Amino acid sequence: MKKDKYFRPAVTVDSIIFTIKNSISDNYRKLPEKKLQVLLVKRAEEPYKDSWGLPGTFVGESERFEEAVNRSLEQKANIKDIYLEQLYSWGDPARDPRERVISTSYMGLVDGNDICLKAGKNVEDIRWFDVKLNSIKKTNKENKRGYIKTEEIDIMLESEEILLKSRVRVVKQLVNGNLIIYTQILQSDLAFDHAKILVYAVDRLKNKVEYTTIAFNLMPEKFTLTNLQQVYEILLDKPLLKANFRRKIADMVIETEEYEENAGHRPSKLFQFNTNWQPHVF
Repeated sequence: MKKDKYFRPAVTVDSIIFTIKNSISDNYRKLPEKKLQVLLVKRAEEPYKDSWGLPGTFVGESERFEEAVNRSLEQKANIKDIYLEQLYSWGDPARDPRERVISTSYMGLVDGNDICLKAGKNVEDIRWFDVKLNSIKKTNKENKRGYIKTEEIDIMLESEEILLKSRVRVVKQLVNGNLIIYTQILQSDLAFDHAKILVYAVDRLKNKVEYTTIAFNLMPEKFTLTNLQQVYEILLDKPLLKANFRRKIADMVIETEEYEENAGHRPSKLFQFNTNWQPHVF
């Protein structure tokens, strides 16, 4: 077989690293508000020099994807040994102005208080950005084979004095039981096609939180049930009834003999994740 028989595109990996942290408030009397945040890096080289984007890297010839992701995060952000899962591959021929580049995205979840960020290789700056997605236009058309749902989404990413805005159009088409998703960038302050990758990751995160233990990757080793509920409410983007929530997660946590410190009010009991928990089978 001739070596040049098949076209060989470049291959990269991109990481969407989420955390939930207290957002900075100008009002010292107001308690800090917990928000979903994503890690962005400011690029130090072309293309998209001085633009913000997701941390990523080219995959080496003999390197596995997981190895490339971990190498990129450690070299660019000083992050290692975190929860990661593969999300999706992105192959639009025009997504990278240098050449044909296919990227596989990975989602990571961390307790941001345990991470000491440090801008590394090919990075001018690195920050956590508050993530806010707003649906501004929705249409839904049903047909004999399924439906076509169209939604335009505004993405607001904010870190102190920096505000990044993007807008994407997501089309979900159900055809004979098969769901096909198309995403188009209408406007973006982010590098490459990272706006559509981010929207996809947020959607995946919110869908998984209801039937997996993924949210516990955002928690410290020991936590209060109130803080755990806040994390679930942020991810699901809706308030939860305290009694119902605690009943649902009762088997997923183990009560400790410790209490939170420096609470400023009556201290709450600390819990930890039950590593022996198994999903209920009905």
